[in-house]
Amino acid sequence: MTSPPPSTPSPSGITAALGAFFLWGVLPIYWKSLQAMPAPHIIAHRTLWALALLWVVLIIQGNAIATLRHLRQPRIVAWHLLSGTLLAGNWLLYVWATLHERIIEAALGYYLNPFFNMLFGYLLFSERQTRLQKTSIAIALAGVLCQFHVSQGFPWVAITLALSFALYAVVRKKSPLTSLPGLSLETLLLAPIALYWLTVTTPTLDATLRAADTQTILLLCTGFATAIPLLLFGYAARTIPLTTLGILQFLGPTLQFLIGWMMYRETMTISRTVSFLLIWCAIGIYAYSLRQIRQRREASSKTEP
Repeated sequence: MTSPPPSTPSPSGITAALGAFFLWGVLPIYWKSLQAMPAPHIIAHRTLWALALLWVVLIIQGNAIATLRHLRQPRIVAWHLLSGTLLAGNWLLYVWATLHERIIEAALGYYLNPFFNMLFGYLLFSERQTRLQKTSIAIALAGVLCQFHVSQGFPWVAITLALSFALYAVVRKKSPLTSLPGLSLETLLLAPIALYWLTVTTPTLDATLRAADTQTILLLCTGFATAIPLLLFGYAARTIPLTTLGILQFLGPTLQFLIGWMMYRETMTISRTVSFLLIWCAIGIYAYSLRQIRQRREASSKTEP
């Protein structure tokens, strides 16, 4: 098992996390533009085009052969087959929810996800929170709970999205590979399934790809939409604590929440408004706690001989 990231979040790790969560936050707009296609087709395409993009980058860097050598190591293959399966399941459910007017419920899942991150960080990586941080977590949890009774029945979409992505973060920490080789192996292992699905369910696949229409261009660009935020997330997950990663992750569902409500007119209630305000209050408190910790460490370092 790899060693846990440093307790002091690195600026580059925080920047990468913010970039990933911003991109994930606005992606519902992108997936909505492909709503004429079923979710499994979109996921199959995004897997294959992400694979192509990632391996082009590896070839340019001169790391393709070294990455392929990891296929000789059963332990690494097993971890990345598991992480790739978790990732593909998360992708599929998220796109399905977006296409079926459940963006806000999907956002609820990504509000819940940081709490799973914090739990796994505590249980598996010995991460600890201060009293102020625990208060912020409790407030955020209260905000999330406000949304449960307005979801479409039991929020199974939210729970599944939260659990699958938190487990993905844990499994990626177990691998010795960095974000680019790790994600490249994941897409490589998933590619045969994606290609088989498209070949069996889309007899006119070659004609679809030859057509220079907007849908085809958007399908080709799913590689960028998939790989860029995941590479940023993979780097952040390895360089900052899971607790910090969890707090920063609130940016993504907040953007999803606003897009589902303001752009696509999904149901908005007083409970959801209260939930939104509580969660951002929690983020503010947690950010303040991190500032206090940094100030104390700086003061301590100045007094050391």
